Amino acid sequence: MKKKVLIALTKGRLEKDTTVLFKKMGFDISQLENKGRKLILSIPSQNIDVVLAKAADVITYVEHGVCDMGIVGKDTISEMGGSFFEISDLGFGRCHFALAGKKGIDFYKGYGVKTIATKYPNVARSFFQSKKMDVEIIKIEGSVELAPLLSLSQGIVDIVETGTTLNENGLEVKEFISDISARLIVNTASMKLKQERISEIKQLMEANL
Repeated sequence: MKKKVLIALTKGRLEKDTTVLFKKMGFDISQLENKGRKLILSIPSQNIDVVLAKAADVITYVEHGVCDMGIVGKDTISEMGGSFFEISDLGFGRCHFALAGKKGIDFYKGYGVKTIATKYPNVARSFFQSKKMDVEIIKIEGSVELAPLLSLSQGIVDIVETGTTLNENGLEVKEFISDISARLIVNTASMKLKQERISEIKQLMEANL
């Protein structure tokens, strides 16, 4: 009997992409496809349980060892940090972090402290620290594009996929920060205790990407 493995999976787009990947891997995904409101689903033939959770909670469950593995975006990893192993870039869910601001305005011009609105204060802080720039960071929960339009900030740090939302709101990318995609993370204890099983799943995933 294969060792039991619990995989925490980010709800939404990454969940859909991972379900497609599991199908390619030859897993029986019938429970994932017909999940209803269930949050813990089984792939019985593999002795795998899949836990559906919000991105930040995927990291929490893996860190605390209630799940052995997790699939989560690099954006959440960059913002939250944590103690776990990041063992594979799965390549789907691609987008990037960028600094954006109003079109036609030089963000870096002038000497005053710039104000940045973002859902990702830690990502923004480390980006500007690397530039040795002092900034004031305001955390926004909703549409961060509103902040420069309402003159709350000179710039925003956000996830950009196509740039359409920026463009339609009179904003543009000023600088690329980093790439984002789905990553496979593993609990530190599980990496030792279930090393063979985790390695087998990782290799099967990578072979079917």
